[in-house]
Amino acid sequence: MLTATYILVSLSVEQASIRMSLLAFQKYMHVQLRQQSRLSLAQLQYAGDWLNRLYQGGYWRKVEMYLVPAIRQAAPHADGLLDGLLNEINGLNHVALESINVVQQCAGAAIDHSELQAEQLCAAIDAFCAALLQRLEKEERELFALARKVIVGEAWFAIAYQFLAHDARAQEARRGKAQVLPFVLPAPVPTALPAPGGSAETAAEVGTPALPVPAQPLRAQA
Repeated sequence: MLTATYILVSLSVEQASIRMSLLAFQKYMHVQLRQQSRLSLAQLQYAGDWLNRLYQGGYWRKVEMYLVPAIRQAAPHADGLLDGLLNEINGLNHVALESINVVQQCAGAAIDHSELQAEQLCAAIDAFCAALLQRLEKEERELFALARKVIVGEAWFAIAYQFLAHDARAQEARRGKAQVLPFVLPAPVPTALPAPGGSAETAAEVGTPALPVPAQPLRAQA
């Protein structure tokens, strides 16, 4: 059915946008951390804020808001299969959340700005991105397949209407404020990152529009 194809393509586009956001953030932080061996509190807070924003953005995706409820409604008998899949996905979410907690704990202590701390931040970011990328792959491979199997007929049209309404609200919201996703490479944190005029490699890798640094650190929520 064309409507089902439209919906799944729309979801795939959303998934691709989130995947690009994760990879862009991961690459940016790796570039910055390669340039220094000491971290500031501002840099740790900055990383924690962005990890939390990317994590929280997962709850506002069309997959979470519309597709999962539609699967439950279309096939109550498939709840056991769906719940098992969602438990696996939630396990990956938990891994990502633990990575945010590691960064926030480092920012809370912020006593020894050592090379070990930079390595710890890098490892936490890698674990976070790996978990959420694996979640995206599992959703695309298993959750979308389950949706095709159990959702039929008019239910697809109902989801399509929800998608159109969602997109209209998002367009309206973008007129008034900046959108968190997709991630746009920000300007370096002034208090911690190297002064302008770095290596040619760095300039080539981080030559994109700037995004304001979050004003206050957020706290991760399960």
